[in-house]
Amino acid sequence: MTRRAFGQIVMVFAVGSLSAGCSYNKFTTQEEALKAQWGQVENVLQRRHDLIPNLVETTKGFAQQEKDVFQSVADARAKMAGAKTPADTMAAANAESSALARLLLVVENYPQLKSDQTFLQLMNELAGTENRIAAERKRYNDRVQEFNTTRRNFPSNITGAIFGFKEYPYFDAPDSAKEAPKVDFSKGK
Repeated sequence: MTRRAFGQIVMVFAVGSLSAGCSYNKFTTQEEALKAQWGQVENVLQRRHDLIPNLVETTKGFAQQEKDVFQSVADARAKMAGAKTPADTMAAANAESSALARLLLVVENYPQLKSDQTFLQLMNELAGTENRIAAERKRYNDRVQEFNTTRRNFPSNITGAIFGFKEYPYFDAPDSAKEAPKVDFSKGK
């Protein structure tokens, strides 16, 4: 073997080694970005897990409070209609006055009933949370595509094989997770 042939072989190995080093650095950078993006997916999933039940309970609480006010007005009216004696009539009238005063207080303080506002907030938070999750899943899948493409391209596929970089899976939610969470305000149905 001539010196020139030996020099060319050494040059090919040197270029290959430098190329492998660049690919290795690219792999590690992409893999860390991929892991960080997966952490963000988990973050928004945890946000949904923490936030939605609390919003639902808050909304149910406001709805129950307003339901109680309306129910007390209806009950007082029924007592008034069924009153037979002056004492029953006075008691029913006092109960009706009290119930109407609470209703007026709610209406004065909250021209649009509070539960309407909390239901709207709940629906907005549900939509916003689901949009955040969808956006983060897409970003994760974009990172997976970038990493997996680099892993399969030449010459980085050689570096990937040498250093054991494995293909990452795309976020593929099960069928049950593809639907937004269902919120049910019914009692025991």
